[in-house]
Amino acid sequence: MSSRPAQHPVGIIGGTGLTTLSGLEITGERSVDTDWGQPSAPLVEGRLGDQPVIFLARHGNPHRIPPHQVNYRANLRALYDAGVRTVVGVNAVGGIHQDMGPAHVVVPDQIIDYTWGRPSTFFEGELEHVTHIDFTWPYDADARRILIEAAASRKTTISDFGVYGATQGPRLETAAEIRRMERDGCDLVGMTGMPEAVLAAELGMRYACLGLVVNWAAGKSDHIITMEEIEAAIDQGMSSVKGMLEASMAGLGQLTPTPQSA
Repeated sequence: MSSRPAQHPVGIIGGTGLTTLSGLEITGERSVDTDWGQPSAPLVEGRLGDQPVIFLARHGNPHRIPPHQVNYRANLRALYDAGVRTVVGVNAVGGIHQDMGPAHVVVPDQIIDYTWGRPSTFFEGELEHVTHIDFTWPYDADARRILIEAAASRKTTISDFGVYGATQGPRLETAAEIRRMERDGCDLVGMTGMPEAVLAAELGMRYACLGLVVNWAAGKSDHIITMEEIEAAIDQGMSSVKGMLEASMAGLGQLTPTPQSA
């Protein structure tokens, strides 16, 4: 008699507020260590219906780690070691594209990396051979499809495309930098999209980004960017993000691991 394959938990990287997902049963929390150090926060384990999930607060709990100092390698390795093979990264972003204003939700399909100095690969040190991974499509097509279908099922208006421009931070960008990024083809700007996406790819994990626009990018409005504006957009748009995660979790959990990560 064949045994049922092990059910992999779905990983969600984002803010601690996501633990308020309706129907989420938190079953445990544990601190872990990896060969790359400690992740940003303990792993919060739970279930949405029949689907096990693991949450990781990217900036720590409380929110204290700036984007350029997040230990992305430890975060991804900790999730991988916990059995996660599909990850959704929830990112607060600035809108560059005219249709991507505050409180709008985006499932991007491409990324441009403007960061520097961040440890951005597992392939370093005393290696037996050099490894170059294919990164043509930085986000997993199946995971993106499930998120997009979840939005449609809830009649949530989203953008199912977008080029995410990842900047160094922690400062926001100048208007001239945003104009350059727009010429490069960027639709969104954020500070945490890389190296998170490429590290997941190196581990063979399925990875998708769920972006919530929290402000117009620099120079795209007639006023400076304020924390009040950002907090208002989060309050307005987070319900759509949570609803999409809830609606997509069963489908994400049914995705089979990639051959590299299995």
